[in-house]
Amino acid sequence: MRSLADDLRARDDAALAELLRTRPDLLGPVPPDLGALGARAAGGPSVARALDRLDLATLQVVDVLCTLPEPTDEAAVSARWGADAAAPLATLRTQALVWGADGEERLVRGVRDLVREPAGLGPPVVSLLTSVAPSAVARIAAAYDIRSSGDPVTDATAVAEKLADATALDALLATAPPGAREALGRLAWGPPTGAVPDARRDIEVESARTPVEWLLAHGLLVPASAGTAVLPLEVGLHLRGGHVHREPAPVPPPLATVDRGAESVARAAGQSAFDAVRRVEELLEAWSLDGPPVLRGGGLGVRELRRAAGLLDVEEPVLALLVETAYAAGLLGPSGDLDELWVPTPAYDAWLELPVARRWATLAGAWLATTRVAGLVGSRDDRDRPLNALGGDLDRPVAPELRSAALTALAEAPAGAAVSEESLFERVTWHRPRRGGRFRDELLRWALAEAETLGVTGRGAIGPGGRALLGGDEDAAGEAVEPYLPEPVEELLLQADLTAVAPGPLVPELAREVALAADVESTGGATVYRFTPASVRRALDAGRSADDLHSLLARHSRTPVPQPLSYLVDDVARRHGLVRVGTASAYVRCDDPAVLSEVLADRRAGQLRLRRLAPTVLASQAPVDVVLERLRAMGLAPAAESPEGEVVVRRPDARRTPPRPRPPRLVFEPPAASPATLAAAVRALRAGDRAATAVRRSVQLPAASGLPPRSPVAEVVAALRRAAVEGFPVVIGYVNAEGTPTERVIEPMSVEGGYVSAFDHLRDEVRTFAISRIMGIAAVADEPA
Repeated sequence: MRSLADDLRARDDAALAELLRTRPDLLGPVPPDLGALGARAAGGPSVARALDRLDLATLQVVDVLCTLPEPTDEAAVSARWGADAAAPLATLRTQALVWGADGEERLVRGVRDLVREPAGLGPPVVSLLTSVAPSAVARIAAAYDIRSSGDPVTDATAVAEKLADATALDALLATAPPGAREALGRLAWGPPTGAVPDARRDIEVESARTPVEWLLAHGLLVPASAGTAVLPLEVGLHLRGGHVHREPAPVPPPLATVDRGAESVARAAGQSAFDAVRRVEELLEAWSLDGPPVLRGGGLGVRELRRAAGLLDVEEPVLALLVETAYAAGLLGPSGDLDELWVPTPAYDAWLELPVARRWATLAGAWLATTRVAGLVGSRDDRDRPLNALGGDLDRPVAPELRSAALTALAEAPAGAAVSEESLFERVTWHRPRRGGRFRDELLRWALAEAETLGVTGRGAIGPGGRALLGGDEDAAGEAVEPYLPEPVEELLLQADLTAVAPGPLVPELAREVALAADVESTGGATVYRFTPASVRRALDAGRSADDLHSLLARHSRTPVPQPLSYLVDDVARRHGLVRVGTASAYVRCDDPAVLSEVLADRRAGQLRLRRLAPTVLASQAPVDVVLERLRAMGLAPAAESPEGEVVVRRPDARRTPPRPRPPRLVFEPPAASPATLAAAVRALRAGDRAATAVRRSVQLPAASGLPPRSPVAEVVAALRRAAVEGFPVVIGYVNAEGTPTERVIEPMSVEGGYVSAFDHLRDEVRTFAISRIMGIAAVADEPA
């Protein structure tokens, strides 16, 4: 084999499909032939992506290959690595980072260009010496009794042979002056470059006065610049005992685990999952009525974040996580009007109708996939600007991969086993050592804390829902967590001080009704609600009657309804709707003229510019909402009225954003291609390669004169698909963009979506033709009919 392209041509279709699956960036777009695929696979950007996806064992083998002459074989790689290199080499060959016949392994050039100092080793001595003055090379050769040939490359090669001889090098180092070995030892495990003043000065063995000068005179250190010297590859390998790495890492490091009990973990995760769903619902219900403003630059203000955290009785980082998760799930968004507020989306209403387990799966799935990092909230960016929740600077493309990696490591432990943070970090680092950089450990730490808060994990171990979530099936994740959710209760403990205690999570219907008629006072193992005139009025505004509230309380209370609470409901209901507001600009109507007289006399109503139209009707120049708000501030309980005189029911959760999709994710990796797409891409590559490598000859056209006869569309599609499968050319009559009929000889590669991709013999390139423009089709003479 002469090239990577030849290697690819020798692979079967399954091997090509596996290459495209493991390196999806090679598909964008599909290369015209296998030669182009080889060029793209060896290119720097694609190689860098491929290296980022490799585990530590495979990357160590890449380092080893960079130190070996080509071609090499598996035995040489294993010997220099110190472990069996068969599996890593197979991975590299699958991903086209290594090519060649068996026993003739070669790295693609793009890998060598990227791996400049494999495992902290310097360049080979030949490449170092060819970059210094020829006279310096001759002096170093003379130190080994090598007569200079006058050719620096020949002299450098002779010196390299001396340094590659382990016995001779040991003997030389035995004669080194004190301190020389220590100087080499400081560079042996990298980095291979050290500071040496005036490194390029002329030094001979006889004139060497210091250990470093002795090393320079013998080529054991080679000048790289005026002030630095480099330890050659051959010397570094010798000092390392012939191995590239201190310790080969053929398998991932073990996980340090502590058994927490599978049932205990599942229960803890289930409780956290329920709490996460409840808190998101409480937050969005509150923001339905009174959403916080959107900052001018986007995001949620620090004061609003702190206020919402107090409302839910959670820490600010937890609130930031809940807000970001709801946003990622498409449940929250900006209102889109002039005074933008953060309010629920229409998707929130559909989410509320789902069972609790399915609602949790939606949140957990959104968290796992989002590129937004809630842990960044409260920190500052490179320009010292604060990073706010829901702001535009929280996306980190690597975040989803690191979350999945952390959960995958947890899932590799036995059920119910918690994993120490240190060993988990080591395991994740082994699988993706090039991903994340200095930010990786912080992202992993946040991922573990967030997984615990959301109920993906419990007590440091992955829960049943988390294991199912890794499979990408949210329905299965919901089913897995459902048995471990707290059992909802249908009873309240009503108390004479106008509070109600829910001894556990309430069933959804009861929870909504109680939240409508009372305010949450505290949360925890039990939730405490407080009934106030404002909260009871809220329920009445939402269409509930006094009888409805009395019936609700009596039906779900373990004890008789306290008398103060019954009086509160009756008193608010008696005054509710007594005053009604309609449109004049607005009008105020009341059956009791005395009440309206009091309103007119009240100085707080001055801004409404009221005037009496009739004993029971006042007119105002202010809008209806302003009149309602002002009258409520005066202690009244007005109700809105329609033009027909009916009370308008206004639900506090009526405010929603316009329909909007989930926020976009930053794309870090191209999406995985489906098997059908991979098969079509391989067929296209084969067809393009046949066309590109075929011996050019004149194509004999059909005997009929002029363009091919007109063909029905169905026959055209069928003929094109047959030609793509069997690989033979056809003649088509094609109407170009200018409307001119032309005749083309093409070799179809794929037919889909109303288009055919084919090699065009007229232009010697792969093109896409619209099937609707093909007037007729015929086979080329001497080809299959």
